[in-house]
Amino acid sequence: MRIHFAINFVAVATAAASVLGREAATTTKCPLVFDGRVPANFTLEQFDAKNNVFNPSFVLGANQTFSSVLKFVNHGTSHSLFDRVGVTKPVEVTINDGSIFAPSASNVQVGFRRTELMIASNSGKDVSTTGIRTLHFSIAKDPTRPLNLDHEYQLSFLEDSSFSTNQFVLKTGNITGVNTLDPDSLTLFGNTNKFGDVLFTTPFTAGTFHNFALRLDFTRNTTEVRYSTGLHALKSVAGPRANDISGQGQYHFGLLKKGLNGNGDSKKGTQETGINEGIIYGGIFMEDSSENCRCNY
Repeated sequence: MRIHFAINFVAVATAAASVLGREAATTTKCPLVFDGRVPANFTLEQFDAKNNVFNPSFVLGANQTFSSVLKFVNHGTSHSLFDRVGVTKPVEVTINDGSIFAPSASNVQVGFRRTELMIASNSGKDVSTTGIRTLHFSIAKDPTRPLNLDHEYQLSFLEDSSFSTNQFVLKTGNITGVNTLDPDSLTLFGNTNKFGDVLFTTPFTAGTFHNFALRLDFTRNTTEVRYSTGLHALKSVAGPRANDISGQGQYHFGLLKKGLNGNGDSKKGTQETGINEGIIYGGIFMEDSSENCRCNY
């Protein structure tokens, strides 16, 4: 009896220690790679000057400022799952007729309308595109600035350092070359070199935030998609699966509206006048997921 008791006691103690060890490991927060959650006291004018959140120069129309095309609004969408009330807040990205990006005098993108936020520390060759990373962000519709779903929109994407491909891209609207999707949906595509490779799609319902966590394993070239709406917990909805995310690059969060009948060419296609469109973004941040750790929200 004493021997059996001792053996059972050791077994229970070992199991408990194992559980406690796992719990201790998972109570460690994952290290942040970057944090694009907008501080609650941040002003629109701060987006125009050098700051430690977003790049003040890219991407927006020639002669525009971010303070003129970003908004702090509340249309009943509560807050992002990844934001903390009173600490961080969402921001709306808008486009208008003047949102014509001109990276050089010979490259005026008259076929597109663009306003995109880019992380200040994301140079294109930094650590955000190495190792195992989890990118978080939330988006919501603004009912007062609806999109024109006859067009194709890119809402978030990773553009490789050679500017030749997107390793992933979240789209909505009438997507060129893809006629099987509801235009009023959110569709995450894999590397655009493999055209039409859908990782995940879901209806773009109004009145709520749509939350994404993309686990990007740059060591294995795989992508996993976790998703939820509102304040519901994330669930894995796709992958991990093979997707070429090599080539490093920069993350974009905002509106890239392609012209009609332009076949995706930045200098071709038709854009209507009187554009006043917007998408609300919240909870943008990235973690280092290389080790067993707990998410930062």
